[in-house]
Amino acid sequence: MDSSLITTERKGSIEIIYLNRPEKLNALSRKMIVALADTFRDLEQDTELRAVILTGAGSNAFCAGTDIFELTELSQADAKTVDAKTVSERGQSLCNQIENFPTPVIAAINGIAAGGGCELALACHLRIASSNASFSLPETKLGVIPAYGGTQRLGREIGSGRALEMMLTGKTVGAEEAQQSGLVTRLAGPADLLVEAESLADEIAQLAPLAIRACLKAVTHGIELPLADGLAMEAELFAGLFATEDMREGTRAFLEKRRPFFNGR
Repeated sequence: MDSSLITTERKGSIEIIYLNRPEKLNALSRKMIVALADTFRDLEQDTELRAVILTGAGSNAFCAGTDIFELTELSQADAKTVDAKTVSERGQSLCNQIENFPTPVIAAINGIAAGGGCELALACHLRIASSNASFSLPETKLGVIPAYGGTQRLGREIGSGRALEMMLTGKTVGAEEAQQSGLVTRLAGPADLLVEAESLADEIAQLAPLAIRACLKAVTHGIELPLADGLAMEAELFAGLFATEDMREGTRAFLEKRRPFFNGR
């Protein structure tokens, strides 16, 4: 496995992950998907981790989608030796892994986020974009559909009408429209994007990590549940946090009018 396809940088309790194929606009190859999945799997064991930032190397693209050359090889291959469904399931598995990651994952979208790159961003819990970022799911122009979860996640984020328009026309959405639709929550100048992402990650890192994890679970799992079941899960998570040192520290610090110091216990 070529570990240079994914590079990482640690800043305190924050891990920055770079998609590292700038010469290919960080397009996702099979090896890159596997390497990224391995990186997240390793990070899941890191008890000091408080937030992850996912971004693209270079200044032009977050990720331009799945490597078209690999897709072309797939379309020309013998169906008995290459299963297109496996390609979809591999991408879906990665995106599910990111969505269900127990620590907040922030996408810092520095330029193009197309196809599988847009789907990768959709799997992240929070999304910040540079002012020159663009988003598209243009797979219908290639005779296929988004297959890493885009047909399911985009509508949940911006509504089915807007999502269908993007997919059925293959249109590209600019950064301001993406913010207006709720696809991203913040915009930053290209030079300030990582600074903004790190600032957000640091905000999160100062808070109680067990409560942060519980919020992620309540939202990512609860959104698929009937309201009554989601509320029941919320109550269970809330009650479970009452047994933690962090809860006692947080309430004590509030009463003492000081900054809390959380230890994740």
